[in-house]
Amino acid sequence: MERGPLNRREQDILALERRGFPGPGAKERAIREELGLAPVRYYQLLNALLDDPRALAHDPVTVNRLRRVREARRAER
Repeated sequence: MERGPLNRREQDILALERRGFPGPGAKERAIREELGLAPVRYYQLLNALLDDPRALAHDPVTVNRLRRVREARRAER
Protein backbone atom coordinates (compact mmCIF):
# COMPACT_ATOMS: atom_id res chain seq x y z
CA MET A 1 0.00 0.00 0.00
CA GLU A 2 1.54 3.26 -1.14
CA ARG A 3 0.86 6.24 1.06
CA GLY A 4 1.07 9.86 0.00
CA PRO A 5 3.92 12.24 0.82
CA LEU A 6 5.10 12.84 4.36
CA ASN A 7 2.77 14.96 6.43
CA ARG A 8 3.88 18.20 8.04
CA ARG A 9 4.74 16.65 11.41
CA GLU A 10 6.82 13.92 9.76
CA GLN A 11 8.70 16.54 7.74
CA ASP A 12 9.23 18.64 10.87
CA ILE A 13 10.68 15.64 12.74
CA LEU A 14 13.23 15.06 9.97
CA ALA A 15 14.03 18.79 9.84
CA LEU A 16 14.68 18.83 13.59
CA GLU A 17 17.03 15.85 13.19
CA ARG A 18 19.06 17.78 10.59
CA ARG A 19 19.84 20.50 13.10
CA GLY A 20 22.66 20.60 15.62
CA PHE A 21 21.95 21.35 19.26
CA PRO A 22 24.34 23.20 21.57
CA GLY A 23 24.08 21.19 24.74
CA PRO A 24 22.20 18.70 26.85
CA GLY A 25 18.48 19.33 27.02
CA ALA A 26 18.38 21.69 24.02
CA LYS A 27 17.00 19.06 21.65
CA GLU A 28 14.37 17.87 24.13
CA ARG A 29 13.32 21.48 24.70
CA ALA A 30 12.99 22.03 20.94
CA ILE A 31 10.93 18.83 20.64
CA ARG A 32 8.49 20.09 23.29
CA GLU A 33 8.34 23.73 22.20
CA GLU A 34 8.42 23.39 18.41
CA LEU A 35 6.57 20.13 17.86
CA GLY A 36 4.44 19.96 21.01
CA LEU A 37 5.51 16.36 21.63
CA ALA A 38 6.90 14.55 24.62
CA PRO A 39 10.43 13.36 23.79
CA VAL A 40 9.42 9.70 24.23
CA ARG A 41 6.63 10.08 21.64
CA TYR A 42 8.99 12.00 19.32
CA TYR A 43 11.51 9.16 19.35
CA GLN A 44 8.75 6.60 18.71
CA LEU A 45 7.62 8.57 15.67
CA LEU A 46 11.21 9.10 14.50
CA ASN A 47 11.99 5.40 14.78
CA ALA A 48 8.93 4.53 12.68
CA LEU A 49 9.96 7.16 10.11
CA LEU A 50 13.37 5.55 9.70
CA ASP A 51 11.61 2.45 8.35
CA ASP A 52 9.33 4.44 6.03
CA PRO A 53 10.43 4.53 2.36
CA ARG A 54 8.75 7.94 1.99
CA ALA A 55 11.09 9.40 4.63
CA LEU A 56 14.09 7.94 2.81
CA ALA A 57 12.90 9.53 -0.44
CA HIS A 58 12.26 12.87 1.32
CA ASP A 59 15.62 13.15 3.12
CA PRO A 60 17.99 10.28 2.28
CA VAL A 61 21.06 11.81 3.96
CA THR A 62 19.37 12.29 7.34
CA VAL A 63 17.48 8.99 7.26
CA ASN A 64 20.57 6.97 6.29
CA ARG A 65 22.66 8.69 8.98
CA LEU A 66 20.05 7.94 11.64
CA ARG A 67 19.70 4.35 10.45
CA ARG A 68 23.46 3.89 10.86
CA VAL A 69 23.31 5.34 14.39
CA ARG A 70 20.39 3.07 15.26
CA GLU A 71 22.16 -0.01 13.92
CA ALA A 72 25.35 0.86 15.82
CA ARG A 73 23.36 1.15 19.07
CA ARG A 74 21.65 -2.17 18.44
CA ALA A 75 25.00 -3.82 17.77
CA GLU A 76 26.32 -2.56 21.14
CA ARG A 77 23.66 -4.52 23.04
